Amino acid sequence: MKLYKIQKSKIDNNGLYASKDIKKGTKIIEYKGKVISTKQSANDPKFDNSKAIYLFNLNKRYDLDGDFKFNIARLINHSCDPNCEVLGEGLKVWVYAMKNINKGDELSYDYGFSFDEDFRQFPCKCGSKNCIGYIVREGSRWRVKKNKNKKK
Repeated sequence: MKLYKIQKSKIDNNGLYASKDIKKGTKIIEYKGKVISTKQSANDPKFDNSKAIYLFNLNKRYDLDGDFKFNIARLINHSCDPNCEVLGEGLKVWVYAMKNINKGDELSYDYGFSFDEDFRQFPCKCGSKNCIGYIVREGSRWRVKKNKNKKK
């Protein structure tokens, strides 16, 4: 039995939900796609931030383009309070449970977007207690809070 099922998401569009209880540390699903060079991803208009992008940086030379229907893991949404993490193993990317996940919980991970001048183009709808309103990696969220406080 698969550990996940596709359902309408409370966060955005469709998402993946735990089809049974999942223990912390469990390897849930591979994020599949096509390995491309970082040069290709930098120059291809397909990876323009004005639309949904399913791209993982594997290392300095390669990225993983996950924009394919066979890549069900692309449906996992961002959360500022995630229950999963993404770890690379060579040129493969896997989603792991970073805490115990109950049956019926939506799977989520921190997309890890960097803080830059464009952070406002990525609004976050996760609704968690520590959500800052934008998809920015955990280590940079203080910058968004500082930026918001300056505007007051």
